[in-house]
Amino acid sequence: MDSAIRAAAPAGEPDDPFRPSGGRRACAWLAGLLLIVPSVVAGCRVADTDAVTPVPQLLAFLPWLLAPAGAALLLALLARWRTGVVWAVAVLAVTGWYVRPYDTGLTDAPPGPVVARIEVLTSNVEFGNATKGSKGLLATIRREQPDLVFVQECDPGCASALAAEVSRTDYPYRNVVEGYAAAGSAILSTFPLRPAPGISGTLAMPGSVAVVGDRTVNLQLVHPLPPIPRGVDDWKRELGRVRTYAAGVKGQPTLLAGDFNATQDHAAFRRILDAGDLRDSATLVGAARTPSWPAAVRRPLGAQIDHVLISEDFSVRRARFLDLAGTDHRSLLVDLELHDVR
Repeated sequence: MDSAIRAAAPAGEPDDPFRPSGGRRACAWLAGLLLIVPSVVAGCRVADTDAVTPVPQLLAFLPWLLAPAGAALLLALLARWRTGVVWAVAVLAVTGWYVRPYDTGLTDAPPGPVVARIEVLTSNVEFGNATKGSKGLLATIRREQPDLVFVQECDPGCASALAAEVSRTDYPYRNVVEGYAAAGSAILSTFPLRPAPGISGTLAMPGSVAVVGDRTVNLQLVHPLPPIPRGVDDWKRELGRVRTYAAGVKGQPTLLAGDFNATQDHAAFRRILDAGDLRDSATLVGAARTPSWPAAVRRPLGAQIDHVLISEDFSVRRARFLDLAGTDHRSLLVDLELHDVR
């Protein structure tokens, strides 16, 4: 009789995560919860939108979302939840596609004869804290001797140090906008500079035109507000101004450098590239996922928000991320060649 009753009892569906109750049910629920955030962020990446908080903040750390998605896959397998397994695999595949390392530049044919070689350093010195010291900005400038230096968060102390301790013989041309805390910025150059309007922003974003041989190169320091939860609209608006600038100089030798507070996973950043037909120098030499912030973490963690963007007039020989004491950013040093594409 017992065996007959057992035989007549309905069998649960194989795809039912709640059979039997208890451990598998808990695993299925937890897997679903873990997949919600990665699914939303990956969906926004596919849809080419930065959406609203917390999506812009999480897009900066897209590789991190592989961890909860991977944990969800394991839990779905333990729960024997086939729908959850497919869901987790899909999220992992989409996220993995976008975070994969790739190189788009080493095989590029040179666009024309080389007319100049230019080394560019961009550095966020965090309220001027990383200016001095044996591992600070000044020591880095003396050691590396870049041709162009872009400095963000250059407070009055930083500006004074640049004026007093960086030789005018080495860097006779300068565009320094003084400001307190994060507001100040500076461009130092070995090439003659002509004034340019720059970009309006809460933090100084000065611009100049460098004369390199018989070529003129548009230089623009970039430092929009960060996408803090209550400041996403301001962040989008200021990156929109950078996009407008890029569109206005399209087809001209152009170099944008600084702390963009955005990664390649942000739609607002990709629109800057598209608007100006620009390329990211680190990406061109296979360093697209090397983090520049926060400096305390290493690849694959962290976010690359410090960039040097270049027009097609340039090629990249190498890009290096340098550690400076006193700042939460790594500096970026790129070795460029300017080509005659006329």
